[in-house]
Amino acid sequence: MSFDLPYRIGHGFDLHRLEQGYDLIVGGCKLEHDKGCVAHSDGDVVLHSVTDAILGALGMDDIGQLFPDNDPKWKGADSVIFVEEAVKRMQQVGYEVGNMDITVILQRPKLSPHKQAMKEKIAKLLQCDLSRVNIKGKTHEKVDAIGEGRAIGCHVVTLLIKK
Repeated sequence: MSFDLPYRIGHGFDLHRLEQGYDLIVGGCKLEHDKGCVAHSDGDVVLHSVTDAILGALGMDDIGQLFPDNDPKWKGADSVIFVEEAVKRMQQVGYEVGNMDITVILQRPKLSPHKQAMKEKIAKLLQCDLSRVNIKGKTHEKVDAIGEGRAIGCHVVTLLIKK
């Protein structure tokens, strides 16, 4: 595979059911909520989407191929591990994050009180300046599983720049 392009764009998406009895981890932060993500790992939709956006920009295997949900090794895994692997692969082929735009879709709880902490954690993981990471929280206007509080989704778009 050739890695000679000056820029590469990637998109990541993830969606998880929300149920009682699970923690709600979003962007590396544990949020107080009566429901959490049903998942094989910790279910962090933001970090899963970040991972796939980077890997997608590079044209590499996705998170499910690298960390299959049928492998007991990843049961309850901290999603930080997934981002760290994507960043390592990105750096190995000579790219860095130009910027990353993250949209979390969640009816509740509100993300506003947590956005700064999430940005700081993600920028640290990406080894980039805080100004290169943006996080937005959107509701789904009480429509479908997300709007009814039964799911959480996330979209991430990133621009990688050749060093």
